[in-house]
Amino acid sequence: MPEPGPRPLRADAQRNRQRLLDAAVGAFSQHGPEVTLESIARSAGVGIGTLYRHFPTREALVEAAYRNELAKLCDAAGELLDRLPPDQAIRAWMDRFVDYLSTKRGMADALRLVIAAGTNPYAQSRDRLLGALGLLLTAGAAAQTVRADVPAADVLASLSGVSLAAGEPAQRDQARRLLDLLMDGLRYRATH
Repeated sequence: MPEPGPRPLRADAQRNRQRLLDAAVGAFSQHGPEVTLESIARSAGVGIGTLYRHFPTREALVEAAYRNELAKLCDAAGELLDRLPPDQAIRAWMDRFVDYLSTKRGMADALRLVIAAGTNPYAQSRDRLLGALGLLLTAGAAAQTVRADVPAADVLASLSGVSLAAGEPAQRDQARRLLDLLMDGLRYRATH
């Protein structure tokens, strides 16, 4: 007889966990890895015991917060395709990607602590990002609104470059212009 898996969290426990993750992202992004766990719990509106029940160590909280941001970004691909034409869904996802990388940069010091503790929070990041982007590009190619000959890895590299070039909040206008330019390149069709 197989062993039962972990019980699913009750709705209130899921809400508490999500509030903790959201508070952690903000705290680690703004204040670095030295922010107190008590302040994160307070910001989430829960007690420190609740934080430790969900995340027994600082590293576990940092890793879970990062992975949650990654999951939100990747899950958004399907959600955007449900609401928007594929080319518009791709462009909306690009904005979210830039926000995700900005958050990741803000959490860089905290993520280095996770890596130093022997865990790789980025283990499946690239594969997940390529999967989400591939879904969007395939839908765009099927709708004939974007080129079918551009690999998801090339678009991901381009998005990373845009984010690095215009990653500061003060440069959001430049990031939008660069993303529009990238989108124009995805729409271009050679007339041979």
